Amino acid sequence: MHVPKPLLLRLTCVLSLAQAAWLPVHAGPLPDTSAQAAWRAQSRLGYGPGPSAPTTLPSARAWASRHLDAAVQASQQPPRVPAELSTLQLDMPALAREVFQEREAQRSNRAARATAPVVNVMAGMAANPTPTGNLDRFSRDATRDALAWRLQACSDPQFEHPLLAKMTEFWFNHLNVFVGKGSVRPFVGHYVHTLRRHAFGKFEDLLLASATHPAMLQYLDQAQSTVRGLNENYARELMELHTLGVNGGYTQADVRELARILTGWSIALNEGEGFRFRIAAHEGSVRRVMGQEFSQYGQAQGVAAIRFLARHPATAQRIATRLTSFFVSDQPPPALVERLAQTFSATQGDIRAVMQTLIDSPEFWDADHVLFKTPLDFTCSALAATGGVRSPEDARTALGFLSGTGQAMHGWQTPDGYKTDAATWLAPEALTRRADFASSLARQSAEPAFLSAYATATSRERIGREPDPRLRTVLWLAGPDFMLK
Repeated sequence: MHVPKPLLLRLTCVLSLAQAAWLPVHAGPLPDTSAQAAWRAQSRLGYGPGPSAPTTLPSARAWASRHLDAAVQASQQPPRVPAELSTLQLDMPALAREVFQEREAQRSNRAARATAPVVNVMAGMAANPTPTGNLDRFSRDATRDALAWRLQACSDPQFEHPLLAKMTEFWFNHLNVFVGKGSVRPFVGHYVHTLRRHAFGKFEDLLLASATHPAMLQYLDQAQSTVRGLNENYARELMELHTLGVNGGYTQADVRELARILTGWSIALNEGEGFRFRIAAHEGSVRRVMGQEFSQYGQAQGVAAIRFLARHPATAQRIATRLTSFFVSDQPPPALVERLAQTFSATQGDIRAVMQTLIDSPEFWDADHVLFKTPLDFTCSALAATGGVRSPEDARTALGFLSGTGQAMHGWQTPDGYKTDAATWLAPEALTRRADFASSLARQSAEPAFLSAYATATSRERIGREPDPRLRTVLWLAGPDFMLK
């Protein structure tokens, strides 16, 4: 369902003005500073308020600290997975064996087709009736289940803690894998849950959990890196993207040495192992990376190297910068970045402590630091405001919107993850798409009138003149106020 033309014209005018000067438009205060703080806290430490959320926070920082504590506690509990998302119910041994069996069936089918006698097409179809379209059914189901869970987690606070959902998104984007690579597909849901479990722990533990997960091992080809066939993909991205950053002081020689250290880090799906260290494939020798000597034996050498990179001062700066740009401003305030980096180093990468420093900072609450919602932010917050995902059709519509806007869930091909800044996502066509998505939600949702408590006086007056509650819903969700966090 598309936005009616008269409304679309009005929305286009409003959104075009916002795009031309979206920061100045929202420099003025919301109805009161408590409501402004409530909007900022809930929109940044989650995906925005729902109908039952507090519209004022007399002590926003105290609320944020309690919110963080609750998210940490939630991360230590298993995720709430609906029974119908059956592939997400599997532990790694069961998941690995399911994937192995699927791949064996595919290999057998390819071998049978390759050795079949050459016959006419109709006879060949009759002789080989195997439904090849079902040979990847498990992977397709796993891909679907992972998407469904992510949408539910980000839009329903009774299903997942909002800040935990937000941090899971942050870490998935930082340690990105691409669902379009076939070997990765069935493992994405389990990978998301692995990152969720470590979202507020020590960064080095999170990094090791990613490094030993079959999704990452296969995405960056580490599982195939051996003493006789060295692959540098993962080692390079580990240094350039996951830890130090491109200007972190390493050289190509360091990348190659790290790749040698990590040889033998592989998988053994046939035996139910998402990770296996293969000593025969390991290039065992004393290695030196960035001046640091690694003389440990076997897998311990790689673990030591990853912990070294995770604790490096350049890594502290990179993680601090990325967290600040994600939660505070597209142009991270240098003083805040430095404080976060100091906390990171002082606690050996305690993510919970770094987040506490962030929410305690004056920069987090500064009204001059405005963030524009990415398509995923907008999707999750619009769903949260209108009751969450209530049907498969809701999920299909949301996922279609994300694909159409360029932020398909689990769909970024390269390991750098999606950009999160306004320059990437703020454009007239993108805003029109958001209005169209808001219209689809308005068909079956009550008007989110509670949003008026957070809106500017201009928005309340303008939307209040619209007699149709469905069109008011579109205006609440597609107007400039809702686009910011």
